[in-house]
Amino acid sequence: MNGTGITDTIRADFDVCLAGADEDGALELATGLVTSGVSAEDVLLGLVAPAQVRVGERWESGEWTVAQEHAATHVSRLTVDAIASTARTGGTARTPAGAGPPRHVLVACSDGEWHVLPSHILTEVLRLRGFQVRSLGASVSPHELLSDVHQNGPDVVALSCTLSWNLPLAHRQIETCRCAGVPVMTGGPGFGPEGTWAYALGADLYAADARSAAEALLRPWPPVTCGESSVQPGAVEAYAVLVRQRLELLDHVVHALRDVLPGLRSRSGMEHEEAADFVGRLLDSLAAAVFVDDERVFTGHLAFATAYLTARSVDPHCLLTLTDALTDRLRESPRALAALAAGRRCLTEQGADSGPPE
Repeated sequence: MNGTGITDTIRADFDVCLAGADEDGALELATGLVTSGVSAEDVLLGLVAPAQVRVGERWESGEWTVAQEHAATHVSRLTVDAIASTARTGGTARTPAGAGPPRHVLVACSDGEWHVLPSHILTEVLRLRGFQVRSLGASVSPHELLSDVHQNGPDVVALSCTLSWNLPLAHRQIETCRCAGVPVMTGGPGFGPEGTWAYALGADLYAADARSAAEALLRPWPPVTCGESSVQPGAVEAYAVLVRQRLELLDHVVHALRDVLPGLRSRSGMEHEEAADFVGRLLDSLAAAVFVDDERVFTGHLAFATAYLTARSVDPHCLLTLTDALTDRLRESPRALAALAAGRRCLTEQGADSGPPE
């Protein structure tokens, strides 16, 4: 048990509710904590958020299907709403420290980002702290973001990104906010360790979690953006080339992988589509690595792909086939070749070059 009053038994019970898609049980457990005196913020960040991390781990390990993960995530979202509603009814929300009116925060997910729960939790934590919050939800385009910024005039935009292949799209949103003179706070693992790639894209601040974000917003904030993008023109050009070649590259890699990746052995069907999407995300990660000029975007996704395939009894040796096929086609792109070489070294260190088992 910790200081929040959330015990290991409570966490285990909540996990059971998520595993069984038990909406009533999850809501009763979570709201019961709030009514018993545990702060809503602690329940959100000490119960729901870590439970959702475990949901993702169970999907990645192959223990759960996509449907089970979606069902559990749905219950988590309902639980967040119930916790916030119970807290507001009980009057536990508080006004931010310091003088002046509460800050107006616009919360959005990066373009292409559909993992909305982290931004949902952030929204409710900020509201509990007394901030004025407007949430746009998942996958917000730069045009939609700019339109809302102009119409509602937020003091700051909070941008969430879980998947690093969306970094080039997040950059467009950050640049959009810069043009409007609105600072950007970022969060989520997609922005890299300690927000490395967020700062590279020109964000003003990175917060590791919702509590850190709330605390950061209580401190003095620059009236205009102070971040500066370090994305190089050459990287943008190399990225653009990869985007234009994506369909051609995807077709080339799918052909190369047909004999080693089971889902691609047929030319159609759900299994083929899932395998092709898997390959496409690897291409997107390579493109994002080129964009931010950091091979870790690609090698990190290869590490995930290795674990994902191994958990599903698919030989990760196919990833070496993928890097070799791309290397053959991208010899005129030094940035892409550097990332692919790093990826191959990563796979070799993980033992993917040992070949399929006898």
